[in-house]
Amino acid sequence: MDGAMTVVIAPGTPLALDLLGPLDAPLLANALAMAAPCGPTLRRHTATHHTLQLTCRPGERPADRPGLAGRLADLLTDPAAADGRPGWWSGVLAALPQQPLPGREEHAAGAAAGLPASARQREVLLDAMAAPPGPQLHLGQLHLRWYGPLDRQRFDEAWQSVADREAVLRAAFAPGPGRGGSGPVVAVHERVGIQVRHDPYEPEGAAGPAGGAAAWAAVLRSEREQAFDPGRPGPLRIRRVDGEPGAHGPDARIVLTYHQALLDAPSVQQLLRSFLRAYAADGRPAGGERRPALPDHLRWLAARDPGPAREFWDRAAPPAGARTLPAVPVAGRRPESGEGGAGYGRTVERLNPTEVVRLRGWAATCGVAESTVLHAAWALQLHRAAAPASASASAAEPLTVAFGVTVSGRGIALDGADRLPGPLGNPLPLSVEVDPAAPLARLLTGLRDGALGLAAHEWFSAGQIRERAGRPGEAPQTESLITFERVPARFGAGGAVDPLDEELSGADVRVGPPEAVEAYTGLPFALTARHDRAGGLVLTADSDRARLADADAARILAQTALLLRELPEADLRRTTVADALTLLDGLPVPGAVALPPAAGPRLVTLRPAAYPGAGTVLLVPPPDAPADCYAGVARAHRGLQALVTLEAPADAGACLAALRPVLAAAEPLLLGCFSGGGAVAYEVAERIGAHGWRAPLVSIGGTADGSPASARDLSRALWAATRQES
Repeated sequence: MDGAMTVVIAPGTPLALDLLGPLDAPLLANALAMAAPCGPTLRRHTATHHTLQLTCRPGERPADRPGLAGRLADLLTDPAAADGRPGWWSGVLAALPQQPLPGREEHAAGAAAGLPASARQREVLLDAMAAPPGPQLHLGQLHLRWYGPLDRQRFDEAWQSVADREAVLRAAFAPGPGRGGSGPVVAVHERVGIQVRHDPYEPEGAAGPAGGAAAWAAVLRSEREQAFDPGRPGPLRIRRVDGEPGAHGPDARIVLTYHQALLDAPSVQQLLRSFLRAYAADGRPAGGERRPALPDHLRWLAARDPGPAREFWDRAAPPAGARTLPAVPVAGRRPESGEGGAGYGRTVERLNPTEVVRLRGWAATCGVAESTVLHAAWALQLHRAAAPASASASAAEPLTVAFGVTVSGRGIALDGADRLPGPLGNPLPLSVEVDPAAPLARLLTGLRDGALGLAAHEWFSAGQIRERAGRPGEAPQTESLITFERVPARFGAGGAVDPLDEELSGADVRVGPPEAVEAYTGLPFALTARHDRAGGLVLTADSDRARLADADAARILAQTALLLRELPEADLRRTTVADALTLLDGLPVPGAVALPPAAGPRLVTLRPAAYPGAGTVLLVPPPDAPADCYAGVARAHRGLQALVTLEAPADAGACLAALRPVLAAAEPLLLGCFSGGGAVAYEVAERIGAHGWRAPLVSIGGTADGSPASARDLSRALWAATRQES
């Protein structure tokens, strides 16, 4: 095994594999035939160093052949993969072009021009990177109806004029500078062509608006299932679907799908209005480049002194042990778990306008907003789920509860921030002690004051708060998120007319009110409250079926609505928290699947780094490998990096979830594995590179047979990759 081949893969374009060791011609030829690569080119450096380049066909990208390089590396490092048919391989190798290789642009150490991504942006990208298969995280939507004629060219030109004016629509993520990369930077392109999808009308029963609500829901779902490429500019996807032609031309439906790494819901509302205004002006741009723009916000963030925010969150961060989910933990999955525990469930409740007016007036008597009453209703449910079932409300002990609240991020001291499209919305943790013996008014004012306090530091991210608390790699400090959307005063109130409606009427066009579809957050429960046009309050809940059955999520939301309806009947001068808790007496307590301790994948340290910042080597366990397969590598490797691994089996998602602290710190990273783990290791590298970080090199050598020779082979591949990085 001392003379076995090892492989170092440099992700990027073109795909390139450095073959280290004596070239095994039958093995190489058979691997090429089995992996069916595109356009192989072999270059000889020395007798024991060759580079194999895989060039895609015109119009094809490496991402179109997922796992190709990893599968090929596994074959090249497994002697059993050699075909052994004499003479057959010589013709294959002779046919390979022997020519110099172009540079590996995407893996070069040079950085793209740009500004460092914000902490919140990095957290969104890390969420998306490590998310399991299924619905895409952090993709929100806004959709509306269009009545009247629609000029396709004018429509496209109007959107293009918005992109020409808005830097955020021309932004993308790229790796930052440094040997290991400093994390993603945001680069704004000078010109980006906006792509708009136009779907013509299809008759009844087809997948279009004419097919009814179910068909339109399928259109929305299909858009949400398409991932964004963070490396390509354009965080907004636009799709128009025609409806049935009418007397005044066809009506249509328009859906805007956006990524929260670069946009939030208020931003998309603003961009939509800019588009409609440009369309009314015959597609002409409405002014020059917007200022402030996304780069101005990133510069503002980079100039912040984190000291005051850190001092605040040292006091305000939720303590360990705070109650975070309004449900009783249960072991395993129960029969009523819904649709197989897959994906997300959605449920809706509504308070009518009369109930909303009563709620708002009652809140005002205590000097709080209706959003604070919603927070109080949530805190009451969190306490109830944590209290012993045998304890009465009045006898229950005080408990600290914690949940996330979304702040707008637009109250910062940046002139024009309220008009800035970007990812300013920020979920932050809010904690409060719920004492049954205390007056209800005290709970309300405590929640109000807590929300006001965190709003003063609304640019500080949840990940930074966890890091400050010494828990950077742990689960979020909250398991639920409440968003109360602040809708600006609508035109039309008091007889006023929206000027935009008048502008659109000149083109014989009318648009319906935009409707929002909330982004999945990855948390077990997310609640969004917004007022509708009639003055009602709509509560929408998205729940993770892996933790909450649909029936339990519906109970939580129904009990939230019940509290919002019943609390305004309370006399704030006399009512205690215990009195408010009695409103839930007799109602079932929802259940949630309990997470076992250390439920997430964790890195196992085989050898610590020689010094802070030396970097990390993740050794990916091959399938069916013994738990201690890399013990010999930890003894044989001469590098200074920390050597870590995971418990087998570990897929790409588990590796990425465990690597989150390493990527968040932008430490130098190298991936290594014995033969058989190359496909998973390379998938990890590809996904890291696709989300704005520098894709790490991948080293493959040896087999998981426990022999010193295999340990030396992999150590040799790791050492070669380390030298290539430096």
